[in-house]
Amino acid sequence: MNAKPRLAYAINSLEGGGAALPVPAILGVLRGAGVQVRVLALTRRDGRALPAMEAAGLDIVIRDGGETDHLAAARWLGRELRGWGATHLWTSLSRATILGLMVGPRLGIPVVCWQHNAFLKPWNERLLRLLQTRAALWVADSRVVAGLTAERLGVSADRLATWPIYAADPAMPQAGPWQQGEMLRLGSLGRLHPAKGYDVLIAALARLRADGFRPPVPFEIAIAGDGGEGERLAALAGTAGIGELRFAGYSPAPRAFLAGLHLYLQPSRREGFCIAGHEALTAGLPVVASRVGELAFSVRPQVNGWLAVPGDPQSLAAALREALADPGALAAFGLRGRTQMLEDYSQAHFERTGKAIWAGLAGSG
Repeated sequence: MNAKPRLAYAINSLEGGGAALPVPAILGVLRGAGVQVRVLALTRRDGRALPAMEAAGLDIVIRDGGETDHLAAARWLGRELRGWGATHLWTSLSRATILGLMVGPRLGIPVVCWQHNAFLKPWNERLLRLLQTRAALWVADSRVVAGLTAERLGVSADRLATWPIYAADPAMPQAGPWQQGEMLRLGSLGRLHPAKGYDVLIAALARLRADGFRPPVPFEIAIAGDGGEGERLAALAGTAGIGELRFAGYSPAPRAFLAGLHLYLQPSRREGFCIAGHEALTAGLPVVASRVGELAFSVRPQVNGWLAVPGDPQSLAAALREALADPGALAAFGLRGRTQMLEDYSQAHFERTGKAIWAGLAGSG
């Protein structure tokens, strides 16, 4: 056996956002616990997560393949695990997890499975439920996803841990307070995908206009992200006459984007942890969000933000009306949110949780 455990971290792709970007922090904790790690990416996609992984000094192997060649991907994963002498396999997202649960046990390698998703495709859910007993441990990124994992996959409590995927950084640039005479800047970070609810936001803005609501100061909204819904959303905004809304495209500097806002919007239909919403709170921004995922706990009405019913333009319009009514009060909401994030999601707590999970896993072997 290797003197040092060798953990292969299998992930669907190196696409920016989602579960890929926290990988350096997660693997940094495991490396700190004395584990040798290697990232195995089943495909590259846009590669936007790669620079952060390289900057962290991670050992990364990228498969030269696509997203539907599952048999070839499984064979590649098996070769990489054997060739490197992996002692453990940690998987992230559905494809990597399904393939990992097929390959890892056959090689005698314990498998740890991340769960990040509040939504699973029906076929993936059925497969994961069938395979779930093959995992040595399931790790949910939030209490909401932990509950979903137990319910929909049938994972027992003794094989399920929760490790919040986020550590608040005290060095996160802080958003400045709105000043009299200044444009009020609202924004959101997210893929242009139905799950993010940007069509609900457009409908809510249209409802405010139809109701004759006139905010005390002019405002603008920037959505930083790209995706397949871009043209449809732009058309919806144009038809509704929402000139305050612009689609800014992918932001390579999300922290700077957040620091330039006064109010953050997360109108999602569904979320797991939602890193972007928690980063906004850490940046000192009040948040208007749907009551979904971990945001339902982290966004506290009349304390650090406002919550709306997911998929409900009327509820979202009511939350926006309250938030926009007093721009001068937003900074105090944001300061309370930042303080809360630094307390609840400290780096020390993040590291303790991850090391405890690894110690339990290593001890059980």
